[in-house]
Amino acid sequence: MTIIETNGAEETRAFGKKMGQEAKSGEVIALLGDLGVGKTVFTKGFAEGLEITEPINSPTFTILQSYDSGRIPLYHFDVYRIGDVEEMDEIGYEDCFYGDGVSLVEWAGLITEILPQDVIAVRIEKDPEKGFDYRRITVEQGINNIDWTKER
Repeated sequence: MTIIETNGAEETRAFGKKMGQEAKSGEVIALLGDLGVGKTVFTKGFAEGLEITEPINSPTFTILQSYDSGRIPLYHFDVYRIGDVEEMDEIGYEDCFYGDGVSLVEWAGLITEILPQDVIAVRIEKDPEKGFDYRRITVEQGINNIDWTKER
């Protein structure tokens, strides 16, 4: 487990960029955290680390946004609106999770039964006592090492 503390969007984005630079094909990253904690900021940095030049938008209503302009493809999922995990089959998640790119999945706690065993979780949390811009980012790997109870 790795814990990073950031104090502002720029630092959160920079950490996302660092992870994007280190990302490998076939990785699935569960991006966890409440609304407004900075998941989109992290994702923009992650895409920058992959050398993606396209604007990054949250896939809230489309469920999946694909970006192919970087060194490896990025598949950005927001599964908040998934009613049943079987809907992921219709989207073709397996081609993304087990393909040549890296998958970033927001609200992954809703689809744990289809996540790979070696999933990487990036949890972003606020702590109001440490200030408005403070974020605690915890990185863990392995589906059985991750606390999914906060994500359902």
